[in-house]
Amino acid sequence: MRYDVIIIGGGIVGLATALKIKEQKPNTRLLVLEKEDAPAKHQTGNNSGVIHSGLYYKPGSLKAKNCIGGYHMLLDFCDKEGIEYDLCGKIVVATREEQIPILETLYQRGNENGLENLEYLNVDQMREIEPHVAGIKGIKVPQTGIIDYTAVTKKYAEKVQEMDGEIRFNERVYSVSEVNGVSTVVTSKGSYDTTLVVNCGGLYSDKVAQMTQQDKIDVKIVPFRGEYYELKAEKQHLVKHLIYPVPDPNFPFLGVHFTRMINGGVEAGPNAVLAFRREGYKKTDFKFSELKETLLWPGFQKVAAKYWRTGLGEYYRSFSKAAFTKALQELIPEIKEDDLIPGGAGVRAQACDYSGGLLDDFAIIENTQAINVCNAPSPAATSSLSIGQSVSEMVLKRLN
Repeated sequence: MRYDVIIIGGGIVGLATALKIKEQKPNTRLLVLEKEDAPAKHQTGNNSGVIHSGLYYKPGSLKAKNCIGGYHMLLDFCDKEGIEYDLCGKIVVATREEQIPILETLYQRGNENGLENLEYLNVDQMREIEPHVAGIKGIKVPQTGIIDYTAVTKKYAEKVQEMDGEIRFNERVYSVSEVNGVSTVVTSKGSYDTTLVVNCGGLYSDKVAQMTQQDKIDVKIVPFRGEYYELKAEKQHLVKHLIYPVPDPNFPFLGVHFTRMINGGVEAGPNAVLAFRREGYKKTDFKFSELKETLLWPGFQKVAAKYWRTGLGEYYRSFSKAAFTKALQELIPEIKEDDLIPGGAGVRAQACDYSGGLLDDFAIIENTQAINVCNAPSPAATSSLSIGQSVSEMVLKRLN
């Protein structure tokens, strides 16, 4: 059978896109291809499970628009489908005077992005919310929440299949070619013809995008591993909600923070270190060809030259529990090394362009064969239904 659209990637964005296509045009012949044996095995299933409010993102950016819209779509979907979530709120904490202007910028961005009931907090007000926190000024963000994104993604998949969308697991894509307007996707198990390809390949989205065009694409996915600790059960009372530091505005990561999890427990982290393979969830994970590709990419070389001090600090924290603990103590001084037990890790698919820019916004690149979602890190999970809606509209416009 020839399909109208094949979606490559069974993470939360790929399946949200499939869902939105089938909702808008139910008779679309749609196939989702996923190389793993289940959905949400990589970025989706290894993140901290936070429902982001839209505080950090530049007003008017794709991240801001999709996060705010996706937030409400996600909650409506979960209410309808009975998926548990908790809008527990968070505080963003400035621990040094030089962080206050950045905190005030975040407050302004949040208001411009339409967040409701943001509040500045003095020391006493912060302590009312989080009795063990240290800081000189903070922001209360009541709209932030926690959820299990794997459960959400599995529900997307279920809904797609109910509407006769096809999902095939254990099918790795090896090539995409086009003849007379028909694209052929070759996988580890066969080949499929389609009118249009949608690439939601996450950590391999640049590789899939390159399959769909002859000209070299301008972005490379650089994998950054984020490692977590968890608080011992007897110390979880130290964290009541979510506690975040003021982020470094020049670095696309939020810094180590404390996150309550929807299924219980408290995570502390993550750091952000270069992974030595794209799916490198352990320090020992290594793939020479992928590391070589990263190190030889001119954009990454420029990033490394600019941020080498920050990068060394992140690696030091990766191998030194004492250093990791010290970073956490800026927010909660009572935390001790013995309070932390090793947790999981995720890998962020961060797009880096040739000139050395770490892409700060979502990036969707179209060509004659495909719509390529080439940069969809956090808050893509929160934004998934909004991104899916946008991509589905692009798909249906082209199919028509």
